[in-house]
Amino acid sequence: MSSAAFDDWARQSLAAVEHALEAWVPAHAPGGLGSAMRYGVLDGGKRLRPLLVLAAAQAVQGQDEAAMRAAVAVELIHAYSLIHDDMPCMDNDVLRRGKPTVHVQFGQAQAMLAGDAMQALAFEVLTPDEGVAPLVQARLCALLARAAGHAGMAGGQAIDLSSVGKPLDEQTLRDMHRRKTGALLQASVMLGAACGPCDLQALRALSDFGAAIGLAFQVVDDVLDVTQASEVLGKTAGKDLEQNKPTYVQLMGLERARNYARELRAQARDALAVSGLTSTGTLSMLADKVVDREN
Repeated sequence: MSSAAFDDWARQSLAAVEHALEAWVPAHAPGGLGSAMRYGVLDGGKRLRPLLVLAAAQAVQGQDEAAMRAAVAVELIHAYSLIHDDMPCMDNDVLRRGKPTVHVQFGQAQAMLAGDAMQALAFEVLTPDEGVAPLVQARLCALLARAAGHAGMAGGQAIDLSSVGKPLDEQTLRDMHRRKTGALLQASVMLGAACGPCDLQALRALSDFGAAIGLAFQVVDDVLDVTQASEVLGKTAGKDLEQNKPTYVQLMGLERARNYARELRAQARDALAVSGLTSTGTLSMLADKVVDREN
């Protein structure tokens, strides 16, 4: 796939995701809750997870409506996790996506409720009365729930909070980030795959691709945290170092961490090469975007 073709696909896909989020995240939820929800998810973010869903669905010739609903659902889960992650009881951050965090803007109680409501909305979006087969709905819900729960994102966050100030070996650090960050990115790929026909060989390859990209994303995040300014990142730079959290840069050093991200990208490409799928160019370009990004 050419760079121009990818950019055109990404532009159209991002516009479609934004339109769906605008339509499905309620503006008039009671007590100002809708405003907090929309503030937390609209008009910001890279939308990498929705793009991975749509690219994987494209690779398996999946159903468009199921793919869009899965793309929106995974972004809602991601956005809810950021809202809660930024709160004083967690990372206590004041900047996200270049603007004040939700608890700064709306208060802690409203931020907590906004996250709760967005988590529930994700599964409501996945289960329409018509348009997506019940078996596909169930598969999508199961994939997203496992990735977001104790075995995935929430469990990884718990390990993260309990590891502040403690030295971690590479295996333990990898396990933490496989859950905290990687699980939802890997699930994004698998959600897309679940929207269409996909044999066991392709499923395994896409799972390996998602695992490699999920870990690469976190390694690059750790690198950017020490090399970029807050204005570029859209969030507070140097936060991990300030809070004495274990990172890949801390464990490996800056250059080795950068090389590790490139190694993971190569693993992701190798997985696509043995998938048996013919329309994986968009996924390959997304892998480049993960590793080469600057924010």
